[in-house]
Amino acid sequence: MTRFPLSEFEDTIVAISTPPGRGGIGIVRLSGPAARTIAEPVLKLRHPLAPARARFAEILDSTGETLDEAVVTWFQSPHSYTSEDIVEIAAHGSPVLLDHLLRQCLAAGARLAEPGEFTQRAFLSGRLDLTQAEAVNDLIEATTLHQARIAAQQLGGSLSRHITPIKQQLIALIAALEAGIDFAEDDIDLLPANEITAQIQAIQAPLAALERTFTYGRIIREGFTLAIIGRPNVGKSSLFNRLIERDRAIVTATPGTTRDLVTERVSLEGIPVELVDTAGLRESTDEAESIGIAKSREAMAEADVVLLVLDATTTVHQEDEAAIAALASRPFLIVLNKQDLSPAANLLELVTYPAVRTSALTGAGISELRGAILSLLTREAPTIETALLTNLRQQRSVSAALAALGRIQQAAATIPHEIILLDLYEALNALDAFTGTTTSDDILNLIFSKFCIGK
Repeated sequence: MTRFPLSEFEDTIVAISTPPGRGGIGIVRLSGPAARTIAEPVLKLRHPLAPARARFAEILDSTGETLDEAVVTWFQSPHSYTSEDIVEIAAHGSPVLLDHLLRQCLAAGARLAEPGEFTQRAFLSGRLDLTQAEAVNDLIEATTLHQARIAAQQLGGSLSRHITPIKQQLIALIAALEAGIDFAEDDIDLLPANEITAQIQAIQAPLAALERTFTYGRIIREGFTLAIIGRPNVGKSSLFNRLIERDRAIVTATPGTTRDLVTERVSLEGIPVELVDTAGLRESTDEAESIGIAKSREAMAEADVVLLVLDATTTVHQEDEAAIAALASRPFLIVLNKQDLSPAANLLELVTYPAVRTSALTGAGISELRGAILSLLTREAPTIETALLTNLRQQRSVSAALAALGRIQQAAATIPHEIILLDLYEALNALDAFTGTTTSDDILNLIFSKFCIGK
């Protein structure tokens, strides 16, 4: 898919850009060639609109009576978010008033914007590339400052700047091979296989490093689920409450208090975490408890990270051994809880597994536990976070480029340059899709449909 010139957008769109509900301020936004001419009749301006200048205005009803006061700003093309003319009307956040403004604009010829259409127009006009457009939604959806910081870096073009020199190297190699084929009669030498291999390696290395950021980038963007499991009365709920820093789960001395999953979303060093407290693992004839235990096993299977809590004062039980065996190939930590009491000697046999000693009663070891959880998840984190792959579409584009380059590496000495060029162009197309230079309408529609209306 190619970008459109501004003239392609013949209609003007409008939407309420602030969240639904009542608030101090509500904004109605118009974008398109008729934005100014549609907005002006529904307003009583004290001074004519001027580019990038806020103007005081009154909002009129159908009889010309004043309904509210507003601040109106006109952003003249191409100096706007969409690169079109944009008018933003900031009034009081009454749903009735904003709906009236919206209906007035629709009656004057505007069209109701689709979800993400303002940002889609910014992309199609070349104002943003696709990674920046995706970052807009990531920034809106951010629930932690760290997420917002990463999204802001992506919105500023960090991924694009990382990919651009890689594409330039790839294009230079394509040009050299094309020249060797097209002008062979003019004594232009073909690149030797070892030179092609060396250049491919120089392109692959930064791409492979970028692809490795996906695991960490996805955790930053989407967060992760952490299930706390263990036998009854080992301190799971107490640890859960310590990690969320409030009394959310019921804690009693009676085993089997927790019968259902208790969840809470918190931030762990800027990464969203969904903590899941579970029912104690044991054989039970109680129907409600048995259902809770079954849910615990499901939570253990579905979680990104598992904390297996053991009572440091007792021996290792069969349920503990079974859980360790089930978790051996997955990210998990053993928590030796109740360290304020006398630990049992045989628990030292578990030191071959990642383990943290805690006391949910006193809070000892909780900060170390948080650090261990982060270390477990971010051990492959890049040292510089300015360029991260944060979604599957980005990862697949880079992976497709690496796959095409890998095929060349395996057979560069035995295949003709015409075949090498086919793979090089495939790698280039994958990188073009990464930034949105060539992207199908279906993919674009899927991406922008996830945006809120008005953005």
